[in-house]
Amino acid sequence: MTVTVSPSPTRHRVRFRRAALPLAALALAATASACTSTGTPESTGQGSPVPPATAAPAPGGATLPGGVSAAAAQKLCDSLESQLQSMRTYTLTPGKITLNGVVATWATQNGINVVDLATHKERVDAITQAQCPQVRTDVTKALEIPDLASGLLGI
Repeated sequence: MTVTVSPSPTRHRVRFRRAALPLAALALAATASACTSTGTPESTGQGSPVPPATAAPAPGGATLPGGVSAAAAQKLCDSLESQLQSMRTYTLTPGKITLNGVVATWATQNGINVVDLATHKERVDAITQAQCPQVRTDVTKALEIPDLASGLLGI
């Protein structure tokens, strides 16, 4: 009599959960930030073509290395700076979740293609290095990561 052993279904569930967690967090952040203060959805551009990696230039034509306007980059810096103390206070995992939430919310609020940003995480480093290098340094030290891209799970 021959007995065949199939792979453990538990192992597949664990892999699925690990892969699904960042996607669920992204979906939640995108959904939460797609509403205005009145509770009505903003236009997310889902029916329109995906914008290129370089966003529309800021007034005066200036864009930062990450392809965003200086105003949008400043919003990211302000958001990161406002969450910096909680990133320092909590353990590393909640701090990295906070980082991912800040970046995902910022991207959706500023019309940045989240899928493209997840593919090119180094854009976040380029933006913060150009706009607010000290905030970037403080966040990387607090989370004990070499750069912001390493702390981003999949946005």
